[in-house]
Amino acid sequence: QVQVVESGGGLVQPGGSLRLSCTVSPGTFNPYTLNWYRQAPGKQRELVASITSDSSTNYADSVKGRFTISRVDVKKSVYLQMNSLKPEDSAVYYCNAISPTNFQYWGQGTQVTVSS
Repeated sequence: QVQVVESGGGLVQPGGSLRLSCTVSPGTFNPYTLNWYRQAPGKQRELVASITSDSSTNYADSVKGRFTISRVDVKKSVYLQMNSLKPEDSAVYYCNAISPTNFQYWGQGTQVTVSS
């Protein structure tokens, strides 16, 4: 059974930074495409950032230039560095892993709150 576990959420002031981490285990990590989604209260879940097995990345327009997704395959981990945070970035952030056979695995989510 693949498990996806996020960590690193919390409360931060506007303009601050947070780094989210996600581990995927067990299994072979490298072929997975990894995504960070977020969902704010009353809103649909939205894709924030993606990274493929060859480390190609994509970002939502709302976070381009502020967020960076990265992966360290030997640690079976993916990260989301979030800088210049805004109140509208507040949401539950979810890590999502997609296998080469298109199975999707989700973490339980981690809360990010941006407030003064």
